[in-house]
Amino acid sequence: MRRRPVDFRRPVRRRVSNVLWWVLSGIAVLLFIFVLSKGSQIESRPEIPKRPYRHDRIMEGLNITEEMVSPDSVTRQLSDQISLAKAFVVIAKESNNLQFAWELSAQIRNSQILLSNAAIRRTPLTTRESETAIREMALLLYQAQQLHYDSATMIMRLKAKIQALDDQMSSVSEKSSKYGQIAAEEVPKSLYCLGVRLTSEWFRNLNLQRKHKERKQIDMKLKDNNLYHFCVFSDNILATSVVVNSTALNSKNPEMVVFHLVTDEINYAATKAWFSMNDFRGVTIEVQKFEDFSWLNASYVPVLKQLQDSETQSYYFSGNSDDGRTPIKFRNPKYLSMLNHLRFYIPEVFPALEKVVFLDDDVVVQKDLSALFSIDLNSNVNGAVETCMETFHRYHKYLNYSHPLIRAHFDPDACGWAFGMNVFDLVEWRKKNVTGIYHYWQERNVDRTLWKLGTLPPGLLTFYGLTEPLDPSWHVLGLGYTNVDSQLIEKGAVLHFNGNSKPWLKIGIEKYKPLWEKYVDYSHHLLQQCNFH
Repeated sequence: MRRRPVDFRRPVRRRVSNVLWWVLSGIAVLLFIFVLSKGSQIESRPEIPKRPYRHDRIMEGLNITEEMVSPDSVTRQLSDQISLAKAFVVIAKESNNLQFAWELSAQIRNSQILLSNAAIRRTPLTTRESETAIREMALLLYQAQQLHYDSATMIMRLKAKIQALDDQMSSVSEKSSKYGQIAAEEVPKSLYCLGVRLTSEWFRNLNLQRKHKERKQIDMKLKDNNLYHFCVFSDNILATSVVVNSTALNSKNPEMVVFHLVTDEINYAATKAWFSMNDFRGVTIEVQKFEDFSWLNASYVPVLKQLQDSETQSYYFSGNSDDGRTPIKFRNPKYLSMLNHLRFYIPEVFPALEKVVFLDDDVVVQKDLSALFSIDLNSNVNGAVETCMETFHRYHKYLNYSHPLIRAHFDPDACGWAFGMNVFDLVEWRKKNVTGIYHYWQERNVDRTLWKLGTLPPGLLTFYGLTEPLDPSWHVLGLGYTNVDSQLIEKGAVLHFNGNSKPWLKIGIEKYKPLWEKYVDYSHHLLQQCNFH
């Protein structure tokens, strides 16, 4: 094949390279134009506006002026100084640096006068007129910092002060509790005097004894279940008299009311004398002493058996066990008194009765109670007013729920109820062997691990599931320890002075004493001789 001449082939290669060069140049031009167009778009994009409207709204809502938010505002500076100075005044007084506290207070007044004058003329403070006040206050604040009146020191001092006050309050509270308990357990001289004089009168006055024997001829009334039977277990003659007298005076049919009173050997003669020499509108009254109950012995009654235990005697009477960790109110020997526990043996005390209303000796009756005897208890044993309107009156308040026996048998949120005015159906009581239930729990609490205080906790266990709630107006509580709504008092049928402040004691709440005292005949010659007033 014949080759072409060299001068013929060169122009072809030149054309190819020229085309390639023009293509590359075109691409470069296009890229340059594209970049320029994007740059112009970025530059022409509108600027995002700032949002001063939110700031304006805040200022408008808080009524803040431009002068107040200005970093050069002397008004704001002066106000800040005043706030800090007021805190230092308190600390200076706590540190007993009264001179420095006075200087700070004087400067605070000067600064406040400047601010007040500026507010009156409605023009901001100027640097010239506030310069002196700001400088003098700054010097005082610097001096306060040198005296360690800074916030950290203040917090530490306040914490120490709070701790000291807490310790002091705990000590005072403990002493108050002890002294209050001692005062509540005290037998006033007047009550002691009344008991002695009545006992002397009983053995000296044969007419009283004859009068009492004549009243025994009404034994049929004592067993008549068509009448209204009440029982009170107490060694306080005057308190029991108020219960009987208030019930009689407010009863529509006092001749149908029968009171069964049980006391102890010491007060037996005095109680018989008092209720023989006084008339209570025809109310029938029986007086007994628990020492006469032959069934009341250690082999039957767990509390009497526990009294024979040396550890129990030491706990309640010597106060040397557990290094005083148990509060004094839990160690009151009255909680072992049979007059306190006799409420669990009412069917044995009154074997002929079918229904009875139990009253504590610290209550006042101000309504007719006959309707209680017609209330349907729905096969329950105990009719009582519940006290679970607040959480601290539920079962967990009174019982030890860390004990497996308590935890397994009782709902911690079950409603508590009150002893003091209770309707007992003795027929159902005997049928359900309620006294046996009480014995079961009392025997398991010999080491006081199920509960510690009084007769209410064993009552809550004994009558669990056997209590019918009554209308709250039947029994109003709290008059011996707290303020009670006057409307509740007015509507209440039975007012209960539960708590330490009994109305016959000097520590009784003064505004409630007249509710109790109006049923005491202070003109009685024996009360006058014993200085009752």
